[in-house]
Formats: sequence, C-alpha cells, structure tokens
Amino acid sequence: MDRLLSRRFFMGSAAASVLAPAAFAAPPDTSLRPVLRGADHFRSAVPKAADLIAQARLNGRVAFAVADAKTGNMLEEMSPSAGMPPASVTKAITALYALDTLGADHRFQTQLLATGGILDGEVQGDLILVGGGDPTLDTDTLALMAAKLKETGVRAVKGTFQVYEASLPVLDGIDPNQPDYVSYNPAVTGVALNFNRVHFEWKRASDGYAVTMDGRSAKYRPAVAMAAMQVSDRATPLYTYSDGGVRDNWTVAKPALGRSGARWLPVRKPGLYAGDVFVTMAGAQGIRLRGLAMIETLPEGAVLVTQQSAPLRDIMRDMLKYSTNLTAEMAGLAATMARGGKPDTLKASAAEMNRWAKGALGMRNPGLVDHSGLGDDSRVSVRDMLSALIKVNGSGVLKPILKTITMRDAKRNLVPNHPIKVVAKTGTLNFVSTLAGYMTGPNGREMAFAIFCADEPRRATIARAQRASPDGGRAWNVNAKQLQQGLIERWGTYHAA
Repeated sequence: MDRLLSRRFFMGSAAASVLAPAAFAAPPDTSLRPVLRGADHFRSAVPKAADLIAQARLNGRVAFAVADAKTGNMLEEMSPSAGMPPASVTKAITALYALDTLGADHRFQTQLLATGGILDGEVQGDLILVGGGDPTLDTDTLALMAAKLKETGVRAVKGTFQVYEASLPVLDGIDPNQPDYVSYNPAVTGVALNFNRVHFEWKRASDGYAVTMDGRSAKYRPAVAMAAMQVSDRATPLYTYSDGGVRDNWTVAKPALGRSGARWLPVRKPGLYAGDVFVTMAGAQGIRLRGLAMIETLPEGAVLVTQQSAPLRDIMRDMLKYSTNLTAEMAGLAATMARGGKPDTLKASAAEMNRWAKGALGMRNPGLVDHSGLGDDSRVSVRDMLSALIKVNGSGVLKPILKTITMRDAKRNLVPNHPIKVVAKTGTLNFVSTLAGYMTGPNGREMAFAIFCADEPRRATIARAQRASPDGGRAWNVNAKQLQQGLIERWGTYHAA
C-alpha cells in the first residue's frame, strides 16, 4: 500500500528537518537592533507575548512556538521543551499516523456473514454481524445492510444472530477518570454504532416520567433493550451506571429532569447495541432473527453483505472538525494493528504511535497515552508539535483537512474577513486549552505554530463527578482562547516581513 508520507518527503528537504534555531526567542524583549527605525518601527506597537500572557491571568503554564512554515526557522518560543497536556491536538498526530499506515483511500468494512449455507432463502447456520472497525457506522447504514440482506434472497435464519466485535481490542472506555455519563467517553471495540452513544429522552407525565432509550439517526429511531433508564427520587448523583451483563443500566436524579429533555449517553456494550438495532432493522425487512450473542472468534462462512465506510481521508477530516474521540481511538488502534502490533490497551497502541512519530515526524519525546488526547497522562512539548507540523507542511496530507479557525473581535464576534487566516486543531480539557496548526499573515507569510495552556494543579483538584463542568472551567477556557488569538495576531503583525 502506498504511503502518503514517504521517506523521500521526510528526509529530503531542509525545511522538513530539525527546526532551525530561533533568530530571537522573544523579539520585543531582546531586539537585534538597539533602536527600531524605519520599516521596523511598527513593531514597537505590537503587544509583547509576556504582556498578553499576564493579561490573560490563566495561572498554570503557557508554552508556545511559532516558525516559518516553509523554512522551519523558529520565530518565537516560550517553554518549548516542557511536556504539557496536548488535549485534542493529539488527533492531528493520530490522523497522520492512520493516513500514513492505512492510506488515504482506506475504507473500513462491516459485513454480514452466514454459516452453514443457504437453502430456500434460509441461512442454515448462524448470521453474524462482523465489525471491521468503522467508527462512522450508524443506524441508517444498518438499515441499508438489512435491505441488502433481503436482496440476497435471505428470508430467515435457522441458527442464532451473533455479533463479532473483536477485530479491535474490546475496551470499557477511553479514560477511566471521566464521569460515567459523558458521551465522549464510550466503550471502544471493533463495532461502533452512532459513535457508541444511546439517545435518552424524557417527558413529564401524569404518573412520573416517560423515558425512551433509542439508537436514533437521521431516518430512524429504533428503541433498544440493551440500555435501560430508571428515574430515581434523589438529589445526587446526577447519573449512576451499572453493568447488567447484557444491559447498560442507568439511573437519573429526578429533580434534574425538569419538564422534558434529551441527551446522549455512552454505550458500554457496542456489540450488543449494534446487534439490538440490527434485529429491528432486519425485522422491518421481514427477516426475523432469533437470539443475540457475542462471539470472540470469527468462524468461516459466506459473506452476504459488505458495507464500506467513506475513505479514511474524509473520516479524518470529520474527526478533526468535530473532535470525535471514538474515531481517533478506533483509527489509531486500526493503524497499530495494521503495523503488526497487538495492543491490548490504548496506552500500548499510543506507544507504537509515539515510536512512529519519532521516526516519521521528527518528534523527540512524544508521550501520548491514547489517540484522542482525553487521557490525563499524555504529554507533548510545543517544539515537538511544531516539528510535526513543519515536517508535513507541503505534503498535502494534514493542512487541507484541518478546520478553519475564524478570528474574533474584542466582543468575541466572528470576523470572516480577518486578514490573518488560520487552519488548526483545537484541544480542550478542564483547565487545558491547546491550539496547533498553520496561519497565514496579511502579507501571505505562512507560519506553523503550537500554543499550549494548562493549569494542571487546579485540574488535579477536580473530583471525577465534576469533570463534565467544573466551577471556573468555562471562564478559564475563554481567557485561554483570547490569549491564543492575541498571540496569533501578534505573530501575524510582528513577523509579517
């Protein structure tokens, strides 16, 4: 399979090698000229980086690095070698890892397999839903697969309906330190449906609350039996979760519900969830399936239906845009396994990605513990992040799939016609805000940058139950983003020449 990031590309140019030494680490503080004159005089009015940081009042640490994207010459840096939480900026590395390993045109496959042959429209053995690591599978797609199954002539199954999800490691979640109920921390397996989220909806009724749990998508809202919700007459905790064996059992505090509402909850049993929904979709096609069992070993059989995902490049673009943790973890695991690895944890898979990043991206000491950036223990320096961005600049791999970041005015309103253009990956955790990508100044100069802000001591004090929305977290994040824009505007002006 062709590699997008060839050895020739990584080794061939000076701009794609080790970053050039900084001409000045902090230009306004240590000028190369005793007095600014003429063309340089405008720089004296540009806010200093140190002043912008002081004004942000973030506490914690701030690290940044910015370089000319074409030459690799460092322009400014602060604490460039400090390992800091990268948050979802990690996904940019994961995208490069997956694209280089699997290829931009790679498509994940979900299949329906029959054992025992087919006689007069009846599968003589079992029907198996085989997960192939597609993170984008949804209920609409399962409905399409059920319709395709009917088109093959299958009308019944003599054996049982089974689901195989062990094409990837079967993991209970991404980060055990997250609250049970946050939808961005679902289980990870070779099967994913609706990003492994189940839709919980409630409405006050005369005798309490009417609740539903379904696997909704754009066209369908099939109820599921593998997830159950009970309204509890208590004040706290907001939600509780327990493993019911073949069911995810949830409870919710009644006072928190109000009149009506809805939210997504994480799925801890993705195979059962997908199987539950497929039974409904097959039934709508007149195909009645008996039983629902998980299997750990895939038997031989005839493939009746193969459903392909979109190309990996498109999946990675959406992952970077919407920052979907599940997509990052599944793509990263798939890449590690394609490279011959046999990871049993996300940390083991991330370790393989770290090794790859050292060789392919020139990163010196990446310390990622997962592929999404959700884990607390991941550490990356801004210099390493910048090295990766410089390495792939010009390859056409990362920059075109990064999200456009629109600059804002003093009132936080978007400014579409702002003279500085930015494409980047954002990252947000409680009291962690990161941004890394490329900016183009008013004069057309292109720069690569990474900005990491983190108040790790404050983050460490947050109880697990409060991690969804801790006190002060939102205000801190707003201040961090304002600082990031301030630095970008500074660089776009000061380094315009």
